[in-house]
Amino acid sequence: MSFEAPAPDIKKILAAWESWERGEEQPGRTLASMKTAGLAVVLQDLAARGWVPGEK
Repeated sequence: MSFEAPAPDIKKILAAWESWERGEEQPGRTLASMKTAGLAVVLQDLAARGWVPGEK
């Protein structure tokens, strides 16, 4: 059996971040939530596209 990870969920990633900012979660739990929501895939995609913060 092969495992296929679900598509990244940007809303879950953002919700985890916002929960951490409000002080509702510890950093480790926040990172775990963001990882399972697909943060690595999002970051890899942005890097592959040459995304630079602040540029349009």
